[in-house]
Amino acid sequence: MTNPSHPMDPSILIVDDERNVRLMYRAALDTMFKVDEAESAAKALEMFQANRYNVGILDLRMPEMTGLELLEQMNHLGITTPVVFITAYADVPNAVSAMKCGAIDFLQKPITPDQLRAIVKDVLVRHSIEDRKTAETPHDFEYFLRCAKRAINLRDFSAARQNLVSALEINPDSPQALNLAGVMFEMREEFDQARRYYGRAIKVSKDFQPAQANMRRIFELFNFGSSKEPINLENH
Repeated sequence: MTNPSHPMDPSILIVDDERNVRLMYRAALDTMFKVDEAESAAKALEMFQANRYNVGILDLRMPEMTGLELLEQMNHLGITTPVVFITAYADVPNAVSAMKCGAIDFLQKPITPDQLRAIVKDVLVRHSIEDRKTAETPHDFEYFLRCAKRAINLRDFSAARQNLVSALEINPDSPQALNLAGVMFEMREEFDQARRYYGRAIKVSKDFQPAQANMRRIFELFNFGSSKEPINLENH
C-alpha cells in the first residue's frame, strides 16, 4: 500500500502482519513522511529491494519470516536502511539479537503516535549527521571508528576489521576502538580474542564502562549460562 502524496519527504516502510497496527502507525506518520506498508516480511524484502527507504519499522514476530530474519536477509543483500523494531516481546535476548543484526532501536508496544514520530525523527537526524560527518572528515580517527561501528552493526566483519585497523594505527591505546574490536570478535564467536581486546581496553582505561560490561557478560555466559548484560558498543 503506497502513499504518493509526499514524493519529496523521507520514506518509511511499515512491516507488520496486523492490519490495525499498520493503520495506526500510518496515521501517526503519513502527515510528515511518505509511508508504505508491507503485510509480511517477504513482501517487505521485495519492497526494500525495489525502493530506497529512509527508515524501516519492523514487527519482531511475524508468520513465515520473523523481523530478525528479514533484517538478516537485508544485510545479506546489502540493504542498509535503518531499522526500528516495535514489538510486544522486547526482552533482552531479542534486543541483543536485533542489535547484532543492525537494528537502530528496539521498542516495546504499546507506543503512542508522538513516541513513534519522535523515534523516526531521531533516526533520520542521527543518520543525516552521520553521513555529513563522513563527508566532512573522511580520514580521521572518529571517521574510522564510526565506520567500524556501522560495519559491526551490519555484521560486515571484513569492513569492521579494516576500519578498526586504521583507527588503531592512529590511536593504538583507544579504549573505544579496542572495545569495538572485542565486540567484533565476540560476534564472530572468537571469545578468547574478544576477552583479550576487552581486557586491553580496561587496562588502558580501568573505568571504561562498555568494556567492563562486555567482559562481565562473557564471564556470566561462560560461568552461569546466561547474562542480562547487552553488548555495549558505546552508542550513547
